[in-house]
Amino acid sequence: MLNTKIKERRAELNITQGELADKVGVRRETIVHLERGKYNPSLKLAFDIAKVLEVSVEELFWFDED
Repeated sequence: MLNTKIKERRAELNITQGELADKVGVRRETIVHLERGKYNPSLKLAFDIAKVLEVSVEELFWFDED
């Protein structure tokens, strides 16, 4: 399962789901699904989100083997 720290990092930077979605070119619902672990982003989207949130992809996303 893919895990993410998008929600936590957004809070640190005071960025809303809508603002993040606009900056990376997706709908807000996509960010909601990413934060809930219901959607796996493309590699490009993962890099775009990491760039906006000023962290590496590895800091933002990781897999649990369970």
